[in-house]
Amino acid sequence: MSSVVVVTVDGPSGVGKGTLCARLAEHYGYHFLDSGALYRVLGLAARQRGILDNPVALTDLARHLPVRFVEGKILLETQDVSDTIRTETVAALASQVAVIETVRAALLAFQQDFAQAPGLVADGRDMGTVVFPQATAKLFLDASAEVRADRRVKQLKNQGLDANIDQITKEIRERDERDRNRVVAPLKAADDALVIDTSDLSPEQVFNQAVAWIDRQQVSREFAV
Repeated sequence: MSSVVVVTVDGPSGVGKGTLCARLAEHYGYHFLDSGALYRVLGLAARQRGILDNPVALTDLARHLPVRFVEGKILLETQDVSDTIRTETVAALASQVAVIETVRAALLAFQQDFAQAPGLVADGRDMGTVVFPQATAKLFLDASAEVRADRRVKQLKNQGLDANIDQITKEIRERDERDRNRVVAPLKAADDALVIDTSDLSPEQVFNQAVAWIDRQQVSREFAV
């Protein structure tokens, strides 16, 4: 894994991580890991099985999570859950299971196995701090809760769904509180990460900043070697 280029992009939901990571993976021709999807699938599977309050059963499920990434789709066993796991309800389930230390440990090796040549772009909350601490380049995206809630409302309305911005803002703040203050792998920027506040930036501006940073880190490593 140490010889493979790994780019980590951490941050809370709604800051543009998915958009950036997809572009970076395409730009560099790297593999892509959506670690948040793993936790969302786990939360959904745990609810379906009625084991959300059973850490032992949850950990066992995490070790044998029947998830597959096939042609842009996310499959839980044979069920296409690509859209289902993007709901606010499932996001809350993901946050709930993510605070359990044994669950995170069970998923750690699974995530690290994604680091294969020619490289990997890893999207998550602790990619640069826990999963890939020796990553080639680390980024941390952030944005205000209000901006993130507004983005989510627009996304839902584009899907023809109703959305209450006050409720979504409240849920975002509560999730941030849980994620930033959990004992295990709290949400925070790695010391050597570039922090980008995307509140007032376009996706193109964020992408340009990220590429400049990644290229600079790769050059620095080449000279170090």
